[in-house]
Amino acid sequence: MAQRNHKGIVVVVNKWDLIEKGTNTHKLFEQQIYENIAPFTDIPIIFTSVITKQRVIKALEMAHRVYENRVRRISTSKLNDVLLPIIQDNPPPANKGKYIKIKYITQLPLAYPAFVFFCNLPQYIKEPYQRFIENKLRENFDFSGVPMEIFFRQK
Repeated sequence: MAQRNHKGIVVVVNKWDLIEKGTNTHKLFEQQIYENIAPFTDIPIIFTSVITKQRVIKALEMAHRVYENRVRRISTSKLNDVLLPIIQDNPPPANKGKYIKIKYITQLPLAYPAFVFFCNLPQYIKEPYQRFIENKLRENFDFSGVPMEIFFRQK
């Protein structure tokens, strides 16, 4: 629902002081949460305790950071400088002997991150390559906790 409405997400786990902790308790809980919210892997998780005031401020700071990620604008030149070499190294797979050439990338002027990739044959780009592009966008520009949309259009 958050992705459909283009909202940022921060998972805050409260009552952390009541959990009996071992060496990797934090990692185990995190892993369990990521398994439950799959395929989302870049959502920040904060473990808090309001009674002991543990990480309460950090949760608010993280929510603000996710908001900043949501409204971030990246110039077309910076997008092209960073992503076009990556796309040249890992081009979309050819389909029926036709090679897909991505010409340039731009960000749409929306309230959430949305990007348009202009190419010659957008109908042949499949979902795995879209996920690859999304992962590269998240890797090079911090969009943690924010859903994004990627469109492929004819140039």
